[in-house]
Amino acid sequence: MKNKSLIDMASWTGRVDLEDGDLGLRWHQKITAATNSSTDGIMLLGFACDEGVYRNKGRIGAYSAPQIIRRALANLAWHHNKAVFDGGDTCCDDADLEIAQQQLGDNVEQALAKHNQVLVFGGGHEIAWGSFQGIARHLKKINESNQQKTPPRIGIINFDAHFDLRNPPPKEDEFEKSEKQLLGSSGTPFYQIAQYCKTNEWPFNYACLGLNRGSNTQALYHKADSLGVLYFDDTEMTHANLPIIHRGLSNFIEQNDYLYLTIDIDVFPASVAPGVSAPAVRGVSLEIIEPLICHILKAKNHQGNSKLLLADMAEFNPTFDIDNQTARLAARLAWTISHGMKA
Repeated sequence: MKNKSLIDMASWTGRVDLEDGDLGLRWHQKITAATNSSTDGIMLLGFACDEGVYRNKGRIGAYSAPQIIRRALANLAWHHNKAVFDGGDTCCDDADLEIAQQQLGDNVEQALAKHNQVLVFGGGHEIAWGSFQGIARHLKKINESNQQKTPPRIGIINFDAHFDLRNPPPKEDEFEKSEKQLLGSSGTPFYQIAQYCKTNEWPFNYACLGLNRGSNTQALYHKADSLGVLYFDDTEMTHANLPIIHRGLSNFIEQNDYLYLTIDIDVFPASVAPGVSAPAVRGVSLEIIEPLICHILKAKNHQGNSKLLLADMAEFNPTFDIDNQTARLAARLAWTISHGMKA
């Protein structure tokens, strides 16, 4: 069974420093369960799902990640100036990934409609197709209400060791062998987004930073080139090249009206992120990625509002974590992103 709004606040516990008053508050003391009146803040959502990684023949275990990230985040110090709400988890318990992604999209859309920025904890990187459905439906409704015919320019920025542009494999229907369904996985979300954009005559603006060339075939690089993807390999993600990457990312941000940030935790070295489906031998350090995330968070539109509407994190797998290293990394990223949102 899947539930669109399964809210469990039990993970939000931690230390209390009464002697410090309001200046000593931590996340677990400030976050509240989402209600119909939860507006103009940051909405946390979870996507408890292993199905995409399973279909992609990876190491399952990401299903439990959303609650583990909450526990790691709960005790961090509160330095924020906007309300944060927990909107609960979308759970995929019956292998029906496509329905779960649609339900996640519904939750993202509803949160955005209430003027919240959204941060989603996965789950495998199949989360991206669900997240994108939410922001796409939200912006499509805005266009329709404003009678705007120009398609929205959504810049997708992915920190990842993989393009995740694979073609979904066909599956023959048991009852009608002449028809085939395409089944998505954790390796296909940005191909699915590209197809959506093509069908709706929207631009497909995708940047992927931190690629492991040994884990992406020539076919994927050719596909990325044909789609006009901006990308940097992990070997290029160095301090010496940071100005070049910064300029490329700035140009990408400038060309888009809205931003969707997605982070696959396997982009980081296995020494700091062992708890992932596909650990990185090399990876990209937090010292390189964090300032780029902060740059994204500072992007504003002409009205002075943040371009970043939506962010998510994928592929954290607690089953293979060591001493909660990866959980703490994910919590640090969530802390940084939420601190930059609504700033």
